[in-house]
Amino acid sequence: MLHASAGEHRSFNYRAVVPAGSGPKPSGASGSSADDRQPIKTLIGGPRGALESILPPVVFVAVYSALSSSNQDALTYAIVAALVLAAFFGGWRLLERKRPTHVIGAIAVVALGAYFAGRTGSPAAFFWPRVLLNVLSALAFVIGNFIRWPLLGVIVGPIMGTGMRWRRDPVLARAYSRGSWVWVLLNLVRAAILLPFIANDTLWGLAASGALFYVLVIGTILGSWFVMKRAIPADHPGLRHPVGDPKSTDE
Repeated sequence: MLHASAGEHRSFNYRAVVPAGSGPKPSGASGSSADDRQPIKTLIGGPRGALESILPPVVFVAVYSALSSSNQDALTYAIVAALVLAAFFGGWRLLERKRPTHVIGAIAVVALGAYFAGRTGSPAAFFWPRVLLNVLSALAFVIGNFIRWPLLGVIVGPIMGTGMRWRRDPVLARAYSRGSWVWVLLNLVRAAILLPFIANDTLWGLAASGALFYVLVIGTILGSWFVMKRAIPADHPGLRHPVGDPKSTDE
């Protein structure tokens, strides 16, 4: 159950659920362990994550800009260059036997962008799928919160090693829900930034958006982490240690 009143949260003794010595010290709003910071590193993705996010749009715009004045097939070459680069990153991850989920998504976005640009003949249309993806992502985070399946918990829970067990803990469910609103804001801001660039065919602005968005993602990860930690009481055992609903525990 996720419907516990504020009074129940205050009166529930989390230390009684997690016996002394059975795990790390509580890591609520007052602090965070090095282990709890691991999801931040995972979500950011490191230097490769930055390259995978930034390079495809830059290469697309660079190739098109270099060839557009002298070659009527400049758009085709730009599309192919972006697809090849996205496929390269995907193959790199597969060779290292890492989960290629992020790159598969990136390839899909590039492929859809190629379709939009090819159909319209406009290089700026290459970025329409990114607008749609951000709007749909914002909607998904909102729906997740309203149906009490905050997507931030769905994403971070497995990284933390808790799976979906956080849903049985009203405090963690609330923390993930609050953190998810930060991601709603990120996706809406990204869509709002892209729209005027597309409308005005500002290609280099669109190319630079990849780097800007990567910085925004880092800020969003840190911001949502801060919001989540503030929502967790100091006596709670932490994100890696979900506890049951107080009512079910009392039973």
